[in-house]
Amino acid sequence: MADLVRRRRPRRYAQPESEQPMESSAVRAAIDPVPSRQRSRITNGTALLPNVDGRSAWVRRCKDVIAEHLADMGGSDNTSAAERSIVRRAAVLTTELEMLEARFAQAGEATAADLDLYIRASGNLRRLLEAVGLARRVRDVTPTLSDILRGPPP
Repeated sequence: MADLVRRRRPRRYAQPESEQPMESSAVRAAIDPVPSRQRSRITNGTALLPNVDGRSAWVRRCKDVIAEHLADMGGSDNTSAAERSIVRRAAVLTTELEMLEARFAQAGEATAADLDLYIRASGNLRRLLEAVGLARRVRDVTPTLSDILRGPPP
């Protein structure tokens, strides 16, 4: 009964009813993603934070840390949205901890309040990183049949 009630999205190029495949929502989303103009700049990856200049040293460092962690996890295609969210928070904590370390080095010491903040942030960073896994993940680089048939790159 559910198959009879299922609605199909209209296609740009109409196919005869007999040739239209049954698609799950995941397959439809992969084939026909939401146009980027309808998603936020943060979702598209063109901005780290809303209304923040992406050229600052802090934002650049944070993006670098995010990229490093995602590379360790096999790339963003190999991670879930929740893992990417945790990586983002870990990158912010890493960036802030590095700023505290620079302040300690410039002053030659740490105040009790700064040291307490540093210790608590370091513990939270460890927990975030444990949640996504501290070990590198292997990315499958085995060539597909189409890659083999295409031949070696020029």
